[in-house]
Amino acid sequence: MSAAADGSRIRLADIAVEAGVSVATISKVLNGHGDISPATRARVDALLTARGYRRRTASEKPRGDLIELVFHEFEASWSMEIIAGVEEVAKARGLAVVVTESGGAHSLGEDWLEGALRRRPAGVVLVSSALVDRQRRRLATRGIPLVIVDSAGDPPADIPSVGSANWSGGLAATRHLIELGHRRIAAITGPSDMLCSLARVDGYRSAMASAGLDVDPRWVRFGTFYVEGGRDAARDLLSSDNAPTAIFAGNDLQALGVYDAARERGMRLPDDLSVVGYDDIAPARWVSPALTTVHQPLRRMGAEATRMVLDAATRDSTDVVPRVDLATHLVVRGSTAPPR
Repeated sequence: MSAAADGSRIRLADIAVEAGVSVATISKVLNGHGDISPATRARVDALLTARGYRRRTASEKPRGDLIELVFHEFEASWSMEIIAGVEEVAKARGLAVVVTESGGAHSLGEDWLEGALRRRPAGVVLVSSALVDRQRRRLATRGIPLVIVDSAGDPPADIPSVGSANWSGGLAATRHLIELGHRRIAAITGPSDMLCSLARVDGYRSAMASAGLDVDPRWVRFGTFYVEGGRDAARDLLSSDNAPTAIFAGNDLQALGVYDAARERGMRLPDDLSVVGYDDIAPARWVSPALTTVHQPLRRMGAEATRMVLDAATRDSTDVVPRVDLATHLVVRGSTAPPR
């Protein structure tokens, strides 16, 4: 038996009868086992909630000795910064880190959850917003806290999360190019259904509008956050009439693609074309010329998310769900200069 929210006693056997399942099945649902159909799990969860069944909180359960870090997609340069931040805090607390990749593009797969439940981590840091309700319920059932690292900018409102100031980054990048004297400035960004892509372009548009500059619709390109996406968009932009003299790329990988496209045309950077990236991953410092870019504090984002997930046991359920947005800033290097 267990106590309801009003202090009365709840018999799991009664819940089992009402749900048409065995007590063992009820136990499996409560313990997050995977061999239960979604329909049965949903029916049992609904009955438990309706009867006011109170699961033990994270502070009442033993906590594991590791942090589960889950990426929907692993990109080495970008992901390693987040891993470094998570490991910094985990190591200070005497914990190990398990890194899992599950999904692709900007969607989250289903296979990560079973491993996480088996390992019983102290918490899950999830680098994705694409979490479905049944995954959240299973983590909650086992008392495993969750925090989202979401540079895309659209985490669920009821889950603690860490993000960054995408609009401000796009604004700063474009203002830098305008202050250098550029007037024909293009923007290449990621998928149009990701809020970070939209926010960075909105920052670009705001900077252009505040400077009294028109934006040619052909200068704004949505694509992928990969080198190939930046290269393909830049090839088209640079071969057009009234080609831009500067390009703001939505991330550093796209900026490297812009480098490739410019050099295919025999252009010199920054003499013939200025380029600004976004993220400030390690290769931005290694390329020639070194890339001017917007520093997104990926390492700090990972560290802050880990602190939040480890402190979850001390947070009252009535507290406001924390949302942290860390500041971005421009790092000026050799890829930008006044237009010739």
